[in-house]
Amino acid sequence: MATGQIFSKTTQALFYNYKQLPIQRMLDFDFLCGRETPSVAGIINPGSDGFQKLFFGQEEIAIPVHPTIEAACNAHPTADVFINFASFRSAAASSMSALKQPTLRVVAIIAEGVPESDAKQLISYARANNKVIIGPATVGGVQAGAFKIGDTAGTIDNIIQCKLYRPGSVGFVSKSGGMSNELYNTIARVTDGIYEGIAIGGDVFPGSTLSDHILRFNNIPQVKMMVVLGELGGSDEYSLVEALKQGKVQKPVVAWGAKSGGELESAQSKNQALRDAGAVVPTSFEALESVIKETFEKLVEEGNIPPVPEVTPPPIPEDLNTAIKSGKVRAPTHIISTISDDRGEEPCYAGVPMSTIIERGYGVGDVISLLWFKRSLPRYCTQFIEICVMLCADHGPCVSGAHNSIVTARAGKDLVSSLVSGLLTIGPRFGGAIDDAARYFKDAYDRGLMPYEFVEGMKKKGIRVPGIGHRIKSRDNRDKRVQLLQKYAHAHFPSVKYMEYAVQVETYTLSKANNLVMNVDGAIGSLFLDLLSGSGMFSKQEIDEIIEIGYLNGLFVLARSIGLIGHTFDQKRLKQPLYRHPWEDVLYTK
Repeated sequence: MATGQIFSKTTQALFYNYKQLPIQRMLDFDFLCGRETPSVAGIINPGSDGFQKLFFGQEEIAIPVHPTIEAACNAHPTADVFINFASFRSAAASSMSALKQPTLRVVAIIAEGVPESDAKQLISYARANNKVIIGPATVGGVQAGAFKIGDTAGTIDNIIQCKLYRPGSVGFVSKSGGMSNELYNTIARVTDGIYEGIAIGGDVFPGSTLSDHILRFNNIPQVKMMVVLGELGGSDEYSLVEALKQGKVQKPVVAWGAKSGGELESAQSKNQALRDAGAVVPTSFEALESVIKETFEKLVEEGNIPPVPEVTPPPIPEDLNTAIKSGKVRAPTHIISTISDDRGEEPCYAGVPMSTIIERGYGVGDVISLLWFKRSLPRYCTQFIEICVMLCADHGPCVSGAHNSIVTARAGKDLVSSLVSGLLTIGPRFGGAIDDAARYFKDAYDRGLMPYEFVEGMKKKGIRVPGIGHRIKSRDNRDKRVQLLQKYAHAHFPSVKYMEYAVQVETYTLSKANNLVMNVDGAIGSLFLDLLSGSGMFSKQEIDEIIEIGYLNGLFVLARSIGLIGHTFDQKRLKQPLYRHPWEDVLYTK
């Protein structure tokens, strides 16, 4: 066990098992005390590494995270305190590992219920190797104005009230963490405050005793008097009695023992033994404050305690969330979302709870209508969306998107890489013509252009009519997908004026060439115009915006992703080797 001071204003700790709040409280205490460096050097989170962002005053800092105790000790050789927030199941093993590190001197064990056999092994090893254990079942300890462990002393308001931001003259030790906070307040009211306070922990076998810390305090020049508070259920006060009897303590000790089990351990017996050994013992717990005050004032009168200069601690910046909730600040948001909200008991799509979506048997088309269009479209509309997704899901392995995904999968790349390589080919010549088809058909129809005027006008501009033309399909070999979409629209849509206009355009283009047939892009583009205008749920401005933004291209991207994923899985399932294009399929020229 150490014989003097174990903390200072430069003490740094390693924190085991990441807990945001107690670490932030340590850093706030550091700032309050005017420390130049944070007291937490590193965090140990088994199996993890990287950084955790926290605040040191106004400044945001990144504290390193290490996967093992050994790695943390190697990275931070000057950190000599280990704060263990492990559960009682793993606290013993991690504490023993820490005790065996040559750079660590103090181990604080927060967990309650550490098995007694494990606690005894830890205590034995610590004493044999001149290490200090605080706990188990402890809130830790504090050296005023210098360093504190975890949640010791509670909130910043309590710390300021107890004047722990600067050192006083009193050394305090207790078994109880909860009573420690009360005594910090008491001592601050009637003395110049705490120099160091320790809660040794409430378990049956504490790693260090009341007398261990009193003997330390006796060797610290800044500590002028000590206060000791026992706890129900223990007899640790008698170790202090022996130390007093043997003359090992030369400074005044104010003590109060608490009732335990047997007659020897009653509060009355403990307090009488402490009094006989030379401690200052009040007649009751209620009188403890006045006895502390009298003892302190006597030391001041004798000139043993010089006045402690008061300082004004800096204000701790409030966290933004706390300040917002209290109405002290207004903070602008960085992202606007109008389609979904996951803050309640269940996610909502456009205000519709997830349970409602499931209970009402909504399909993919309904979800798309909520997330894309922010409203529940009629069933015929959402079913049309689903038909479009199904019909566009794949078009064989030879189109550019599928080819790219296949080649990428055969190169050994992952699913996302293979999917994205296929999606990147979507554009004006592959899939992306849906938007343009809708845009041009709408403009021509709304302006009252005859089909031949539209087609010839596009020709003069050097623009091919989007949605018209196919490399395989023709007048005599129509695209079955187009026929299915047209059949569904005739049966369910209240109006198909845009589709009929597109058919008239097709009639004119077929007079020019046999392959200038309406393709699936043209069918979807024109029919989506009929869906938007015929449903009566969209304004003209909304329809123009939907076409301009690229909603319909998004439909193709969504649909074709299904097929591209399928081709990726297909190649991996077949264990196909790296693809290399055959020489005979390349025209080499000079």
